[in-house]
Amino acid sequence: MYDYIEGKLVEKNPTFVIIEVAQIGYFINISLNTYTSIPEQEHCRLYIHQIIREDAILFFGFYDKRERELFRQLISVSGIGANTARLILSALSPVDIYQAINEGNVFLLKSIKGIGIKSAQRIIVDLKGKIGREDEMEEIFRTESNTIHEESLSALVHLGFTKSAVDKVIRQILADNKDLTVEEVVKEALKRL
Repeated sequence: MYDYIEGKLVEKNPTFVIIEVAQIGYFINISLNTYTSIPEQEHCRLYIHQIIREDAILFFGFYDKRERELFRQLISVSGIGANTARLILSALSPVDIYQAINEGNVFLLKSIKGIGIKSAQRIIVDLKGKIGREDEMEEIFRTESNTIHEESLSALVHLGFTKSAVDKVIRQILADNKDLTVEEVVKEALKRL
């Protein structure tokens, strides 16, 4: 699985970009949100989600990790495929999607073309409580300890703990003391779990 692709931005369209890396042009599907976020410069980095099907290998690119994580959560919902998730991310900002899900706003989600009332309800039922509140998400991505948070979270999830439980504990630890190393955060989290 690829984490990101970085290289020369050869072509930029509202639904896809082509990034050249080592003389290979990668066709990467993007959302409208990512399209507007990509600066008009020659060099570009996109965080990637790769889908391998029987007949194709598809790349979906995102300007930041938060949007990619939301995309992954959306495609985990039964009946929501990659193109539908990309459509949702093109119609609403990630912050609006988080708010709609956490507030149970079926009407906002069903206002997106291709999303009916049942799909909107399923998205809310499956993801409500599993994704962070908008203000929490903004705080996570603003803090300098984001790398420490992510590395600690990854380590504990690989040890077999659930992501949601670990995430809350790590946030509490980092709120109490932001100067801890990854090792110290993991050790403290193991004491609290």
